[in-house]
Parts: sequence; C-alpha cells; structure tokens
Amino acid sequence: MHALSFFQNPFFPDHVTYTWFVMALLILGGLLVRGGMELYPGKLQNFMEVVIGGLDSLVTDTMGHEGKNFFPLIATIALFILVSNLLGLVPGFGSPTANLNTNAAMAIVVFILTHIMGVKVHGGKYIKQFMGPVWWLTPLILPIEIVSHLVRPVSLSIRLFGNMEGGHIVIAVLLILAPFLVPVPILILKLLICFIQTLVFTLLAMMYIGGAMGEAH
Repeated sequence: MHALSFFQNPFFPDHVTYTWFVMALLILGGLLVRGGMELYPGKLQNFMEVVIGGLDSLVTDTMGHEGKNFFPLIATIALFILVSNLLGLVPGFGSPTANLNTNAAMAIVVFILTHIMGVKVHGGKYIKQFMGPVWWLTPLILPIEIVSHLVRPVSLSIRLFGNMEGGHIVIAVLLILAPFLVPVPILILKLLICFIQTLVFTLLAMMYIGGAMGEAH
C-alpha cells in the first residue's frame, strides 16, 4: 500500500486510516449534497441522484420490494467499496479493500445479517434447510451446508482482496518495466475492475440475504 506520509502513524495500520478517510469522504459528500439540495438540482445533486437511484433500482430488482429495508446497508457497502477501490488508483494513496481485514469485516456483517433474517422470517424452520429433506441424510447434508455457508464470507473477502491487491502489484511492476507504454491501458482495465468488483460484492450480498428470506421450507 502506497501510504502518504501524513497518513502513516504508529498507532493504527494503514488500511484502518484509509478506511476512516473513505468514511470521511462519504460523510462529507452526503452532507454537501443534503445541504445544497435544490428544486432545480446542480451537477453534484444530479450525479448523486443518479447513483442513489441506480442503487435503489438494483436492490429492488435483485431482492424485490422487501429489499427496500436493506437499501441503507447495501448502498453503504457499495459506495464504500467503490470509493475505496478508486482511491487505490490515486498516486500515493492506498485502497482499504486491498486489505483482507477490511473486506472480512463487511463480509461478516452480511453473513450474520443473512442468518438473522433467515431465522426472523422462517423461525425454527430455517434451521431445517441445513439438515436435508429426510432425517437419515442429516449426517451428510449438515456438514456440507455448514461449510458452504461458512465459505461465503471467505470467498467475498478473498475475491475483492485478490483483485484489488493484485491490480496494485501489476500496475507497480508495469510502471517499473514500461512506464511510458503500458500504464494507460492497464489503468483503464483497473478502473473497470474497480466497478466490477463493487458490483459482484454487492450483488452477492443481496443474493445471500434475499435467499435466506425467500428460502422454500
């Protein structure tokens, strides 16, 4: 991670400091938009309305009408991941999502909420999905179901971490080997990856939560 000197401190890891920095950017941006809202919106308000409207449509299309309840969480995750990913493209800055701990924290929140909603919607019947259709298959189905659900936060975390950290390494190597020939196409590809990985994490989070609520028992 390419840390700025004034972001380095002996008390907190770089990824924690950058996480706070992204949070501050998002909070400041939200306050600026809210404080400057007008009947005839300006460029910033128009941009944010497009972003929020797009996220709202994505949540509704993926999770249905009940997805509205999870819009604050999903929108926060999506905006945080996207800004964090893009921050890593700025010379001298690092991306919080290039650290496994940051991604694991978000994935664990999604994992816990998934099962909380499953129990809340289906009650005790939710547990039965882990035991298979008939009782004598439980010793086989139960370990498989447990492992498959535990793998979800792991895959969410590692996928995002691998793409972000891997992209930084590739760019760093290419800047050394061919500083005037390669950076532009690679940076364009990295920019595309930033958006794709945001979409992938967000979609999977919505599918996991929505699937727990809509599971047939």
